[in-house]
This record gives sequence, structure tokens and C-alpha cells, in this order.
Amino acid sequence: MENDDDEPISYNTVDDYLNVLERLYFVEWQPAFNPNMRSSVRVGKMPKRHLIDPSLAVAALGVSPESYYKDLSSFGFIFESLCEHDLRIYADIFGGRLYHYRDGDGKEIDAIVELPDGRWGAFEIKLGANEIEKGAKSLLDIDRKIRNQENGRPPEFLCVVCGLTDYAYRRPDGVYVVPITSLRE
Repeated sequence: MENDDDEPISYNTVDDYLNVLERLYFVEWQPAFNPNMRSSVRVGKMPKRHLIDPSLAVAALGVSPESYYKDLSSFGFIFESLCEHDLRIYADIFGGRLYHYRDGDGKEIDAIVELPDGRWGAFEIKLGANEIEKGAKSLLDIDRKIRNQENGRPPEFLCVVCGLTDYAYRRPDGVYVVPITSLRE
């Protein structure tokens, strides 16, 4: 990383700036989740960092809504951040915490809500209805992997949050599909 004078910016400087942003509540951490603390399965341990509100990212980028219509991939990242923001708020109501999951094979779960009693649910976040199948398959693959571990602690439910679907339903494989507008319910 470089400044305006093409001089490298030190790691400590970047770290200091990020710490200031965290203290000012502009950024927050989404820690990594491990469904089995004694497992031999490699699980990512790095937290993800988010702007506290996805609208800050939109404003900082200065991108028009029309631009997002032309770049749905970028809008998908904003949508994922919006869903994670909302899930964090809803989890807080129940004393829960929001995590993410990534294993050594690169399989990931966008968001995990864990309640104080240890129960947890897994969420894949997809902007378009055409991505529901991909999200459900990813959740089912990881669920199967966790259930096959000796002390695996499987999720209570699997859910694909979708931006472009009209109603909530449960698929025959047990995965819930929920529009973002129904998340709070």
C-alpha cells in the first residue's frame, strides 16, 4: 500500500488507522467460527472486518444505483454486508453472536449466528434467486462434513437469505430460503 507520494505505508500505520476506525465504531469484526474446538479439521481463524453500516461503503465508493445494476457482482458484496449487519442486530437481541466460517478446503459459510446455549444456524447470502441452489449445496456440504466429525456440533438449521425472492419456504432437503425482508421474523 502506498500514499499519494508513492511511498509505502507501514503496517503499523495501517493498523493504527484501523484501530481508530474501530474505536469510532466505523468498523467491526466478524470472528471465525469453529463448530468443534477439538477437531483436527483445519478451520480459518481470521476474522472478517466490516464497515459498521454498508451504506458507508456505498457512500465512500460514490457509486450510483444505476452502476450497481450494471455490476451485480459488486452489488452482491454490498448485499451480503447488509444481511450480515442485520443478522448481527437480530442476534444481539437474543444474546447471540455473528461469525463466519471457512475451512481448510476453502468451503465457507457467509454468516453463523450462535446463541448463548451453543445452538447455531448457518446462512448463505445470495442476491439473486438463481444462486439459491448454489448456496443450499454449499450449506449441505459443510453440514455433512461437520456431522461426520467425531465431536461435530451440527447447526440447528441451514438458511439461504435471498434478495430477490418473494416468500420464505423450506426446501425438500431441509434448507430454508428466506427473503431479506423476512429476516427479522
